[in-house]
Amino acid sequence: MEKKDIRIVFMGTPEFAVGTLRRLVENDYNVVGVVTQPDRKVGRHQDHLQPSEVKKYALSKGIPVLQPEKMKNPEFLDQLAALKADLQVVVAFRMLPEVVWSMPRFGTFNVHAALLPQYRGAAPINWAIINGEKETGVTTFFLDKNIDTGRIILQKHFPVPDDADVEYVYDGLMELGAQAATETIDIIIKGNGRAESVDQNKLITAGSEKLHDAPKIFKDTCHIDFNQKAERVRNFIRGLSPYPGAWAGLSGSGNTVKIFKGMSTGLACAGTKPGTIKTDDRRLLVACDDEWLEIASLQMSGKKRMTAADFLNGNRDIAEQNFK
Repeated sequence: MEKKDIRIVFMGTPEFAVGTLRRLVENDYNVVGVVTQPDRKVGRHQDHLQPSEVKKYALSKGIPVLQPEKMKNPEFLDQLAALKADLQVVVAFRMLPEVVWSMPRFGTFNVHAALLPQYRGAAPINWAIINGEKETGVTTFFLDKNIDTGRIILQKHFPVPDDADVEYVYDGLMELGAQAATETIDIIIKGNGRAESVDQNKLITAGSEKLHDAPKIFKDTCHIDFNQKAERVRNFIRGLSPYPGAWAGLSGSGNTVKIFKGMSTGLACAGTKPGTIKTDDRRLLVACDDEWLEIASLQMSGKKRMTAADFLNGNRDIAEQNFK
């Protein structure tokens, strides 16, 4: 069996998924169709339709695109079946019903941006950094009836530097995920349509490390709680930077501030109320549960992102307020 013998349907939506699709196309895998989300309404009056990044790339390569509103729609299922896929590859897409993931003769595998069974869910990169992980990675696994619980085919590890934010890890895992996808397909080709896989339950043993979930992130999720140790707050900030951005309110003004980078100071702040702001030698500091945290990059609502030094130039009375 060779690459050309396996008809592949790719499913994904955001830029993260484009990395894998591009690698498949550029390495001559037989991608016969793409499934992605419907175009989104954008603009002030919601009068423009914006295609997904996956759709844009697929059309540039002349690959047929399907955009179902509902995955069980009979018309879509007929269109999908007509592509006669032997294998489906899923990256950053919605949950699939069994009628879809069971359709190809060689099954459907997903590329997940975490080392399963850790960080099952929609935002694994963010939560791994928020929790201060020193390592993450990607996992390919066969889909089953539950979310991110299928049999693992392979995993690749990725070290997380102490000062890395989401953008850094996102870019690294996008490339690593593309590598994992092609290696997984090669395993299936070598096995004439089969691949050895491991039940995730076998990786969960008594006394093993606590499993962390990775639920979808909303605006309220991003609110900074300074009633925590400074290191925890620092990780929370970098785990949401640059997008969607951790934020806090400013007392007295009604403004909100997004904080993109915090740095440890080692300066104890015993007896100081968490959220208290002070300036020290042109530095912007905020009290946490145990130490002062230095804010290095931030953005006032309605303004541009800037360094703390530039922020202080225009907000000399900031120490009279506090973050809440």
